[in-house]
Amino acid sequence: MDVQRTDPKVAVIEAKTPAKNFQKSENPWAILLRDLFRHRSAVLGMIIIGMMALMAIFANVIATHDPLQSMIGMPGEVPPLPRKAPCIPAFGCTEPMHLMGLDLNARDVFSRLIYGARVSLPIGVVSLGFASILGSLIGIVSAYFGGWTDNLIMRVMDVLLAFPSLLLAIAIVTIRGPSLENALIAIGIVSIPGYARLARASVLSVKEQEFITAERALGANHARIIFAHLVPNSLAPLIVQAALGIGGAVLSASALSFLGLGVQPPIAEWGAMLAEARAYVFTAPHLVLFPGLAIMLTVLGFNLLGDGLRDVLDPRLRGR
Repeated sequence: MDVQRTDPKVAVIEAKTPAKNFQKSENPWAILLRDLFRHRSAVLGMIIIGMMALMAIFANVIATHDPLQSMIGMPGEVPPLPRKAPCIPAFGCTEPMHLMGLDLNARDVFSRLIYGARVSLPIGVVSLGFASILGSLIGIVSAYFGGWTDNLIMRVMDVLLAFPSLLLAIAIVTIRGPSLENALIAIGIVSIPGYARLARASVLSVKEQEFITAERALGANHARIIFAHLVPNSLAPLIVQAALGIGGAVLSASALSFLGLGVQPPIAEWGAMLAEARAYVFTAPHLVLFPGLAIMLTVLGFNLLGDGLRDVLDPRLRGR
């Protein structure tokens, strides 16, 4: 009987091959960041958001003037000052530098725009952070326990969704009084139902899977099942919705300030700056152009980031 002989060197190579092919599993957050930085729209969105964030953080360094200081009576200022057009020395202007001109009260528009980022950006982040956390927990609890709990919570969410979000925010701010804090609360409240329904839909598709059934069979309590399994498996759509929602929250905050229900004068805020200059669109267009561009770029940045996160977190869109 013939016996097939194996070369010892070949045997050693074959024994070592599995060890070479073994790779340590990557951190899912590292994979997410790597894929996100390969997405052009997401990178552009992060660049825009990063620039706005740096502008807000270093506002006292970037701003050329006090945002609340009127230039009337200041040394070197040549009247008439209110609504003065942009003045840039590099373009031949010999008067004191005002990169974006002066507003109706002769305050530097550039400085007010820079400091306005310190108000508009936190409104979006804080209000949506509050809404996404609370709304997600409400939706997860509703889907997990089901029955009358689910019916009661979802009917309340349906009532809130029945009102146009901006009108509901206006009603809340009107009842509580115009202020920055009340604008934050109003925007957060009107955003809760969307996150609750999204989280509920995600949990309903997960809670009947086998690993959840196994956890229940092993005696895991409700808190462990919710926070260790349901929350992590529901994060992807919620993260995308939160990124998209921040831009909408900035827009809603600007709308409230435009109507006089948000940030109150003389605080610099983009929507309030638009409200002050709305009657001078044709005679002093720089007063509405620059705040409008700031709002547009901020919303665009968060929308691009949200689209990128959607493409990265959805396996069906990765190969697109």
